[in-house]
Amino acid sequence: MKLSNASKLSFGIGALGKDLCYAIISYFLMIYFTDTVGLTPLFVGNLFLVARVWDAFNDPMMGFVVDNTHTRWGKFRPWILIGTVLNAVALIFLFKKPAGMEGTSLYVYYSILYILWGMTYTIMDIPYWSMLPSLSQTKQERDSMSVIPRIFASTAWLLMGAFAIGLVDKLGGGDSAKGYASLTVIIAVIFVITSVITVVFVRDRSSFEAASGKKAEKVTLKNALHVIGANDQLKVFIGIVLAYNLVVQLAGGMAIYYFKYVAGNEGLYAIFTTAASFSEIAALFIFPIISKKLSKRQVFAIASFSPAVGLIGLVVSSFFVPSNIALAAICGVLFKLGSGLTLGATTVMLADIIDYGEVKLGTRNESIIASFQTLLVKTASAIAGWLIGVGLTIVGYVANAEQTAATIAGMKILMGVVPSVITVIAFVIYAKAYKLEGAYLEEIMDKIKHKGEKEASKE
Repeated sequence: MKLSNASKLSFGIGALGKDLCYAIISYFLMIYFTDTVGLTPLFVGNLFLVARVWDAFNDPMMGFVVDNTHTRWGKFRPWILIGTVLNAVALIFLFKKPAGMEGTSLYVYYSILYILWGMTYTIMDIPYWSMLPSLSQTKQERDSMSVIPRIFASTAWLLMGAFAIGLVDKLGGGDSAKGYASLTVIIAVIFVITSVITVVFVRDRSSFEAASGKKAEKVTLKNALHVIGANDQLKVFIGIVLAYNLVVQLAGGMAIYYFKYVAGNEGLYAIFTTAASFSEIAALFIFPIISKKLSKRQVFAIASFSPAVGLIGLVVSSFFVPSNIALAAICGVLFKLGSGLTLGATTVMLADIIDYGEVKLGTRNESIIASFQTLLVKTASAIAGWLIGVGLTIVGYVANAEQTAATIAGMKILMGVVPSVITVIAFVIYAKAYKLEGAYLEEIMDKIKHKGEKEASKE
């Protein structure tokens, strides 16, 4: 199945809307809760963490449901559409401050909505990424295909980082609650439109199999648990992706606090995130090129260490020139250069691990395995939010006030030191345990190709 360029772009554009939705959550939900709604940082951090406990069960089960879905439209596209509509509605209400509600009722209201938002995001995100392996057949095609949705996703984060604060102020006329509410309606509309484009114009392997009348294999819960437990490379992937997302979510979540209170110039936030996002997009464009010239391990080394250099550089510069525009931009470039390369690498890794599981275990379970990517992104977001909430509480943060020297020092550690340590740990995990590269990977892909050819000849 050769995918046309139009289909590739239609698949990629789906990531634009869904990542606009996720970016506003990741960048601004914490500060919206603490500075606009008035919830305590400690409660918000604990809410983020508790919600992910539920996702530990919910996300793999959604993967199980998708793999057992058999419709004339395939198993992925119906869930993408359903999840998108539900998640767009949840997003709108999550950023809509209810008039007259306060105290315990307000805490309960936002707790329920945040958990619902996470559940509905799962419904859409797992089938979206599960489609990718069935859209590519060779290593070269997979390397190039994997960066297309990531480029659209990075563009979404660029737009949010560069323009969200200004749009909130303009749309709200100085009322941040009104501004956030208006912005999320716009994002929800874009989200639905881009997902519809993906659903209508992209047909994956399961869609063609359904059209041909091929009977799909039923996945039992016992088989699903076996897939999770017996795939050793999936466990490595979990460690790497969790560490990577912790770095991005922790630094990204702290950045608005850092530039507002440490640097004393909230406007630097847009410069830092814009430079970082452009760097990430550039890294995604060059990923297929450098993947041909360097080994996977060398690419991942660059991806792991450049964020540490950028974030430590930002912290060091804060002692001398905390409001320097050029340094903020350079540090942002280094931070997300590694992020872009990691996004490209881990997207390819996910597809490789699905193939590896099919060869090793004799069954292909895209959605069950892909569900871990969704779970890990949300888990990292929750842990990062919890660390920020608890960390800000420990260091004595007071919303919308001048911070003490101890609080400023704590913010620097949360922004630069902790993420830098985690990104080094990600490389250690990769170097010690990941084995799907070189001749061994080529052998796996050849087996998958020959299996497909053999099945096609029988039809």
